[in-house]
Amino acid sequence: MIDDEPVRVRFAPSPSGDLHVGNIRTALYDWAFARRTGGVFVLRIEDTDRSRVTDEYVASALGTLRWLGLDWDEGPEAGGEYGPYQQSQRLDIYAHWAAEFLADGHAYYCYCTPEELAQRRAAARAAGGPSGYDGHCRDLTPGQVAAYQADGRRPVLRLRMPDGSTTFTDLVRGEVTFDHAFVPDFVLQRADGSPLYPLAVAVDDVLMKITHVVRGEDLLSSTPRQLAVYRAMGVAEADFPLFAHLPYVLGQDGQKLGKRNGVASVNWYREEGFLPEAMCNYLALLGWSPGEDRESFTLAEMAAEFDLARVNKNAAQFDLRKLESMNGDKIRALDPADFLARITPFLQRAGLVADPPAAAQARLVAAAAPLIQTRISRLTEAAALLGFLLVSDEDFAVDPDDAAKSLTAGSERTLKAAGAALAGTGPWSAAAIEAALKHALLGELGMKPRPAFAPVRVAVTGRRISPPLYESIELLGRDRAVARLEHAIGLASAAASS
Repeated sequence: MIDDEPVRVRFAPSPSGDLHVGNIRTALYDWAFARRTGGVFVLRIEDTDRSRVTDEYVASALGTLRWLGLDWDEGPEAGGEYGPYQQSQRLDIYAHWAAEFLADGHAYYCYCTPEELAQRRAAARAAGGPSGYDGHCRDLTPGQVAAYQADGRRPVLRLRMPDGSTTFTDLVRGEVTFDHAFVPDFVLQRADGSPLYPLAVAVDDVLMKITHVVRGEDLLSSTPRQLAVYRAMGVAEADFPLFAHLPYVLGQDGQKLGKRNGVASVNWYREEGFLPEAMCNYLALLGWSPGEDRESFTLAEMAAEFDLARVNKNAAQFDLRKLESMNGDKIRALDPADFLARITPFLQRAGLVADPPAAAQARLVAAAAPLIQTRISRLTEAAALLGFLLVSDEDFAVDPDDAAKSLTAGSERTLKAAGAALAGTGPWSAAAIEAALKHALLGELGMKPRPAFAPVRVAVTGRRISPPLYESIELLGRDRAVARLEHAIGLASAAASS
């Protein structure tokens, strides 16, 4: 690339499903590099295989990037002077360049059948040599071509790889060399005329004036093929994009992250109540660091400091527990109004509040939200912690396991004393509730705090883990709290007689 040329990077997913952790780490680095350098972040959808890449998946990919805050300057819905930005809409462009390569002698038709290719590969392996394509159709005579055509064979188009090797400097891995003995003539175009990845990606990078290709290490071996296509297009080496191949993201077992050893889908984390701020912060650290042992930063702070020179070439390990811890930290740092807005969709999804919430529900949730903000590490936990406040009396239920541990025969006396204390409490406030319960249970009954309050908590909230007890009872209200204690006395009595 030319030194004074403005940076243009692209994120180019092939969304045949939800974007995964590795995709987003790549998008994040591309985005941050563009923002750090004042460059352009291009989103390009590689969807030439329409049997796998559907409009639904493309829409999902765009939604995921928006949720994460990774805005693009050019691409679908944003437009740009180098569009269209979906490869399925650029097929005529690839066909044009395939024809040019054929006319210029850079490419040739290959009539080999899959069976013939497999046989020759097996023979090459048996002989201890490279097992890639052997150039069988490189220099066919007109008679051989006519015979193949008479046989009804439909050819693919291959690019001629020169003898020798390809060497380039990777911005992460340093100098890399590929011997062309292991990079044989490769297919540009299928027999039906549809383009393959090496053709489409290289043509697009040139025509969209991409200056830096930042992508996963799994695509490192495709680089000499792309460089060969650049040359066939007549691009001078000084104008080639620079490459930076990012390290793998591994699961805890040391293997590439996938369904077998972890959840890779970013949408899963979104549905599980992880914040986009936490996802971006954590994924940024899987191969890069701002230095000085800093682990917490915003997207804007990352963009201000990102440098490809600081990307580690070693594989990074994904640790769900560390992400969850970071997510908890980010939740606690939210403005209370923001936290309320974040948990509301999860309460709606659980059927606890309407969409939009009724006025009384909105007031109750707003009052309860501060009680749980410091107690959760995922937004999904809000429904379990606040459900006791939001369900109707008819739908309220005590967790059976927690009831078995806390609502026992010995708890009847405690529950009756608590009910009497709450019935006589006034004014109704958390402080007054605390004083009344402590007087009744710790003072008059002489109980220790844990055995005294555990059955009360389960009776009122339905669970042993809940928001702060006194504040929970205040929000629930006197009548509902006393009624639940009476119901719990029945459960404890039933346990005693069983």
